[in-house]
Amino acid sequence: MMNDMGTNQIPGRTGDQPVWGSTVKHLCQVTVRWLGGVAGAPRNSCGGAFRGVRSGLLGGVLLGLVLMLVGCQTPSPTFVSPEEAGPDRTVVLREGDVVRITFPASPTLNTVQQIRRDGNINLSLVGDIKASGLSPSELEKAIIQAYGDQLVSKEVTVSLDSAAFAIFVTGAVLRPGKVMSDRPITILEAIAEAGGFDQSRANVKAVRVIRREGDRSKTYVINLKPAISGQSATQFFMRPFDIIHVPERFSFF
Repeated sequence: MMNDMGTNQIPGRTGDQPVWGSTVKHLCQVTVRWLGGVAGAPRNSCGGAFRGVRSGLLGGVLLGLVLMLVGCQTPSPTFVSPEEAGPDRTVVLREGDVVRITFPASPTLNTVQQIRRDGNINLSLVGDIKASGLSPSELEKAIIQAYGDQLVSKEVTVSLDSAAFAIFVTGAVLRPGKVMSDRPITILEAIAEAGGFDQSRANVKAVRVIRREGDRSKTYVINLKPAISGQSATQFFMRPFDIIHVPERFSFF
């Protein structure tokens, strides 16, 4: 069991069911039997009718209790591996990133450029080059190819000066919307940038993170209660374009 932002309560294997599941199932069975008995009760006397009405009311109350318990259940936190919880180790250039390009043999070509919204940078003598979606080493090769014989030495260095990426925060927070960051940021820091939790509504035990992985999306359920309470918890880092959703607590009112 891993304690990452509250993922220490994770039933991660088949058959590990929360206590709530068996309790609700038992109450449902009792309710069905009770209502079945009420339906078959005699109605040929005032006392029998009164008892039938009373039993029906009690059965209705019990059924309402079962439905309330089902509605109150909080999804179990997702098991999150250290690799999934950690910051993104793979560097892929994106729009808005600032790259430093160095030509050791031709220092007059050295430049610092921000990748434009169309994903390109503009270099002296060769014009636009696609940078978004490439790693720094892949961009180095693309630059060398673009310059061709114009370079005295086939040596180019590309380094990432700063990387700005977006995270989206929705749900029971004070300022839902887009959060921009140019450094690794945790889920709690991202929520803080969105104004923090709406304390009157937020269910901090079942915060969802929707992450794009290739052509699919994966959803993590994170229990942030331990971290908020000051308990030791592994930090859950955000990835570019993650979506955080803070659900609302169940309430009668």
